[in-house]
Amino acid sequence: MKASKLLKLLGALFAFTLLAAACGSTATDAVDEVTDAVDGDEDEAMEDDEASHSDLSVAVVAPSASDDVAFTQSMIDSLGRLGIEPQVTDGTFVVEEAAAAIRSFAEDGTDVVIAHGTQYGGSLEEIAPDFPETSFIWGTSADNLGLDNVFAYFPAADQGGYVNGLIAGSIADGGEIGVVGPVEAGDAVAYIEGFALGAESVGASTSIVYTGSFSDVALATTTAQAHVDNGVVGLTGTSQSMVGAVNIATANDLPWFGTQSNTEPWSSDLTVVSQVYHWDVVLADMFASIEDGTFGGEVFELTLENGGLVMEYNDGFDLDAGIRSAADDAVAGIIAGDIATQ
Repeated sequence: MKASKLLKLLGALFAFTLLAAACGSTATDAVDEVTDAVDGDEDEAMEDDEASHSDLSVAVVAPSASDDVAFTQSMIDSLGRLGIEPQVTDGTFVVEEAAAAIRSFAEDGTDVVIAHGTQYGGSLEEIAPDFPETSFIWGTSADNLGLDNVFAYFPAADQGGYVNGLIAGSIADGGEIGVVGPVEAGDAVAYIEGFALGAESVGASTSIVYTGSFSDVALATTTAQAHVDNGVVGLTGTSQSMVGAVNIATANDLPWFGTQSNTEPWSSDLTVVSQVYHWDVVLADMFASIEDGTFGGEVFELTLENGGLVMEYNDGFDLDAGIRSAADDAVAGIIAGDIATQ
């Protein structure tokens, strides 16, 4: 509790105690009333913070559907946790279409434009300088393009990737896990490299194939099937194209390990665990800065330690308690800096 709140509590407690003596109430009753009053103030302050953020007009330009159970949905869900309903232009995998949408939102006076795609960096570098009073939020990238009105964000996806890999490798019991990668860039590479290290830590191997596309569901499907034909005992992958790979895992009764969003809606029986991106952890800091007049100039990272990366387990999958314990130990080791994930 802040000092001001404590002083308020003590002062009010003294007053209530005097009143209690006069009215026959107990000191405990007085304490309860004061505590309720202070808690109410704190709740009101939290509501005010949320209301403040909701006063910002926010738009999202994203490469895939808002309900893709992957990259785009992770951002929409995160904004929802902050009480924000953004304007959304999704399905803009074509960079030129995304650039037109980004510029249009800025021209309309939108306070914050989130360019949710690594591939949008070149466009943003041209557009952002034209709108110095607009804050642009871009990811995944560890580079804010050197612009004062651009915030950048990226997940340490290798961290949850390592945990997923450790679990997958333990279930595989010496077998090989198939990995379906999209374009070899951004958080996809980090996740896959972390996954491979985690699997190797328990003696398992991985077969990694990049399709060269974030959005080609058919190609992800055929790649996953090729892994199955080669005898893998589990599958993982990342990007909005993964619905095809998940379907292959489900059809072949293979465990699936998710990332970005929770993939249980795609495979409720066979999703073991998902590393879920909680962008709201860093978005809250960005919005606070914007409200204070700072429109960019910083880079933010999601980690297991700051709660931006969350391991969400599927209660419907019968995961061995020993494997779960080892995974929890790995999370603690990563946070402590005792386990390298890249």
